[in-house]
This record gives sequence, C-alpha cells and structure tokens, in this order.
Amino acid sequence: MQIFSRPFSRAFKKAFLVLADSLMLTMALILTFALLEKDFFAAEQKSITVLAVVIAVSMIFYTKLGLYRALVLYMGLQSTLLIVQCVTISSLLLIGSYFVFQIPVGGEIAILSLFWMMSLIFIGGSRFAGKLALRGLIHNFRPKEPVIIYGAGSSGMQLVGSLQGGDQYLPVAFVDDSHEMLGNTVHGIRVYGPLSLSELTESYGVRKILLAIPSATHAERREIINRLEHLPVHVKTVPDLFEVVSGKVGVDQVRDIDIEDLLGRDAVPPDPKLLDACILNQSVLITGAAGSIGAELCRQIIAVRPSKIIILDAFEYGLYELENELLSMIKLLGDDVEIQLVACLGSVCNAAFLDSVIKRYDVETIYHVAAYKQVPMVEKNIVEGARNNVFGTLVSAQAAERYAVKNFVFISTDKAVRPTNFMGATKRLSELVLQALPKDSTKTRFSMVRFGNVLDSSGSVVPLFRQQINAGGPVTVTHPEVTRYFMTVQEAAQLVIQAGSMAQGGDVFVLDMSEPIRIVDLARKMVHLMGFAVRDETDYNGDVPIEYIGLRAGEKLHEELLVSESVTGTEHPKIMRAQEEALDWSVLKPYLDRLESACQRIDPDEIKEILLATIDGFDPESCVQEPRSTQEFLSKPSQGDSKVTSLFKKN
Repeated sequence: MQIFSRPFSRAFKKAFLVLADSLMLTMALILTFALLEKDFFAAEQKSITVLAVVIAVSMIFYTKLGLYRALVLYMGLQSTLLIVQCVTISSLLLIGSYFVFQIPVGGEIAILSLFWMMSLIFIGGSRFAGKLALRGLIHNFRPKEPVIIYGAGSSGMQLVGSLQGGDQYLPVAFVDDSHEMLGNTVHGIRVYGPLSLSELTESYGVRKILLAIPSATHAERREIINRLEHLPVHVKTVPDLFEVVSGKVGVDQVRDIDIEDLLGRDAVPPDPKLLDACILNQSVLITGAAGSIGAELCRQIIAVRPSKIIILDAFEYGLYELENELLSMIKLLGDDVEIQLVACLGSVCNAAFLDSVIKRYDVETIYHVAAYKQVPMVEKNIVEGARNNVFGTLVSAQAAERYAVKNFVFISTDKAVRPTNFMGATKRLSELVLQALPKDSTKTRFSMVRFGNVLDSSGSVVPLFRQQINAGGPVTVTHPEVTRYFMTVQEAAQLVIQAGSMAQGGDVFVLDMSEPIRIVDLARKMVHLMGFAVRDETDYNGDVPIEYIGLRAGEKLHEELLVSESVTGTEHPKIMRAQEEALDWSVLKPYLDRLESACQRIDPDEIKEILLATIDGFDPESCVQEPRSTQEFLSKPSQGDSKVTSLFKKN
C-alpha cells in the first residue's frame, strides 16, 4: 500500500491542497452570485481583486490553523470543525473586502450565508470524497476484517473512530445492553441489542467481537462473556478504565480478554490504614521478589511509599528486570518522593547473608515469599524442596527475631492443608515453625497468609492453556472433575499486605478465594473465547481437543483452605483468621534437627518420615496414579477427596 500512502512528498501534497482550495473558493463565489442572480463580473477589475485577496488571506489562515497538517485519510470530527472554522473566516473576508473596496453588491447577508454554505460543501465535501476514495482503494488491496463492537458508549465511539482510520478492522455493528441506544446510529454504524448477536455474526461473517466496556465490573463483564461464549467468535477487549485514564494504553489497543473476566470476581477496595501499617515510611524486605507474587507485592508496596524497599532473590536476571521496573515506578512518583531501592542477590538459606541485609538496611517488615512452589518439581527434588522451603523460612524468621524486625509475613498455600505432596508438606511445616517461634519471643510478630492459585502467574494453567490453544491443541487437563481456587495476583498482594497488618503473633490468615473453578470449564471457556470450538464426543468437527492426562504425583482433585473448621472474622471482609493446632518449639525442634541432618545426607526417605510425623493429614500416596485415556476418565472417575471447602459461604 506504499503507492497510496506515500506517493508524493508532504510539500507537494500541501501545494496541491492549497491550489485545490483556491479553486473551490472561486467556484463557491461564482456559484453564490449565480444562485442570487447577480453578476459577479459587474465590476470586473475590483471583483478579481476581491477574489485574489480572499483566496490569499484565506490560505494564510488555513495554514496557520493547521488545516494542511490534517491527513485526508484520517479526517474526523476535529478536522470537520477546523474546516467550518476556516470557511467562516473566508466568508467574513469576502464581505469585509467588498466594504474595503467599496463595491456595492447589495444583499450582503444572503451572499455571506450562501458563500459559507457553498465553501463548506466544496472544501469539506471534496476532502471527505477523497477520504472515501482512498479508503476504497486501500480496502480493495487490503480487505479489513469485519468486527462487532460491544458497547456503544464513549469508549466504543473512540474505538470505532480509530478502527475506521486503520487498515485492520472494519466495524460493521454496535451491540449495547441499553434500550435507549437501540436503533440509533453511531459514526454511521447501527446499534443492535444482544439478541441480534447470532444473526449479526452470521450475516457479516464476523469472527471477532471487541468489548468496549472498560468501566464495567468483573461481574458485569463475566455476564456478557457468558453470553458470547456460544458464538464462533474470538472475543477481545479494550483496556480497563484505569489503564486508559492513566495513559498506560490507548482505548484502541485491543487484546485478549483478561482471565479474571471469566471469573467475575470484584476486589474489595483496600483499607488505607491496613496498607500503611507495615509499610509507610518503613524499611521493607521482600524475599523471592522476582517471582509473580513477590514482584506484585513490590509494586504495591512502592505505591504505599516505604522509606526503603529491599528486593531479594537468587534469580539474577529476574532480579535485574524487577529492579529496572521498580526504579521506573519510583521515578514516576515524582522528585519529592524518596524511596531507596536495594537489590540483593542471594539465598534465604544463608543466615550470614540475611543477617547483613537486615542489619544494614534496618529492616522493619519482611514479606517472605521465597520458596519452591511447583508441585511436580518438588516431588522429584524432595531434599532441595525441604531445604529451601523449611530452612529458608526458619533462617529468615530467626534472622528477623535476632534484629527485632517488627513484622514477618509468610506467604503460604492451600496445598499446605492436609497435603498430598511434598511441596504442600514443606509449606505446612514452615507454618508450624512460625507458629512455634512467637511462644518463645515477642520481638517479632509472625503471621502467615494462605491462599490458592494466582491467575496468569508463572506456572499457572492459564498461560499454558493459551499457548496450547494457539498451537491448535490439545489442551491438557489432569482430570474432568479437578477444581482449583483462583485469585488475581493484584488482589492477592493487596490482601497479603492488609492481613499482615492485623497480625498478633502466630496468626494463620485465610483469604476469600470465592468458589472453586472446574479446570475443564476454564479450558472450554478459553477455547471458545479465542474463537475456536472444542473437539469432543459431541462435536467431532471442533478445532481444539481437550485431553485428560491424569493427576500428577501429589495432586488433589480438590484443594482446601482450612486444616480445621474453626475460623473467626477480621476487620476485612475478605480475610479470616484460622484457629489451628500448633506444636510447641520444644516438640518441633528435634524434628527440625533430624530434618537438617537428612538434607545434609541427601536422605529423602528420612525426610518423608519426618514430614509424616509432624504434618497432620499428610498422605503422599493418596493421589499418585497413572495417566489414563479420556474414555477411562469419563467412565470411571478417580477416587479422591471430593470435599471442597467453601469457607466464606458459611460466614
């Protein structure tokens, strides 16, 4: 398309438009006099002079006002208003010239009105005719993809304006839930109701629907998405209102829908007092900072404005990238905000290293995120899993105690509840360590926050499913009945910060994860909303198959959030405090000594025995099974813990 978009230099195009506008004004003036049955050439010499003055001065004004900087192909409302302004100036110049040169023409008001109208038709009409012609040429060489825009509000109007000037999408219809909008025309495109979606997609051959509803809540978006799921279309969306207003992205930047839109979960606004309590003007250390949860904690902590933020991780490149991102965030806060950012590369198992970091930067709050979290990987590397998860927590906690760190918040997992895998068992033992420590000391308030899976985090099923769908499948699901709790990383980080602020010592906080989600349902929704059909026993012509591969070693059908059913509320509606049994330090310490010795000897059998002796409900054999075919799964489901704890429904 280069021959249409850049055939001549900008100077040549400007000269051409100046010449064309001069001709348009001449034609408009002659036609005006002809329609009023007046002889324009009655005073020949003076009439030519008037015309020359009007054209010359008009071209100067047109140039100064920027009319020739507007690209014809992308003319919109602003360009139209500019043309009206320019034509008005030319009309006033015409009447003024007749007075200056003392040419008695009579009917000046009629001349002014008719000349203004003719000039607008010629100058404005010629440009919009040129715009349509250029679009036609481009469309013939690069056909646009027809799309439906869901949402005829201000965002939808901005979006359609951008798309009409582009060369990728052709908006063919608006769909809106508002009855007041039905039947109206916006930017030349008619607005329909949701009931017309199926007919519209079929009539126009639409394969994409663009959601232009950035201000809608997650619940409202989920309702709309559920309405679209059965259609053979790829659903994309514009950014949310916060991103548009903050200038991070433009309203025309369409992308795949956020996975949280499928869950319809709206976060409770954070309590500023709880956010500030452990962070504002304090020195804060985050271990495991380069991971998904650690990095989001860092972002939200910076927004609260600590005096120092120390990011610690053993992953060099991840730490480097996070440091650069956080430095940019701090810079955006303004020159009057002073936050010291320190990146520390090292292991949480190194006591001397942790001592030096805490002492040097006078740390007041620690968020301990560092851990090995991938269940299958820890199953294959039990020794390192125990060493890093249990002793990384113990070493960090003891260092915090030695230097009187005020708050120590441990990030736990729902897999620590009656664990069937070694990752969950090591996290539960870490919880027991922290519950035992405060009984011997009051220097540091230890607490732990337990929650489920984080959406779109590293290792999450969501990016895996997206990758598998784009590759044509199959989408691999462990079992037809497997369920998991999900939460966005942003909400999880906010709730972790607020939970830590309510700690009294040895607290186990549980976050409201809402209802568990069937993984196969999530997979089906993602397939449908990316514009494909699921290939299964009901549709052999579908695009993407779903394959059941069997629960991996250590995996449960259903996760839980509580060891016991004893819970109490807190001042935050999404955070509960669990009342769970713990071991005394005198009982736990010998087991930790044995565990340390087993790790040094690389003795996984001994580690297993210690975990079985200390962790209530630990059953590493309960969910080990071989992968089976889809037919076997559907005809003979696996036996497993079918209990799904819906904690917050009861309270």
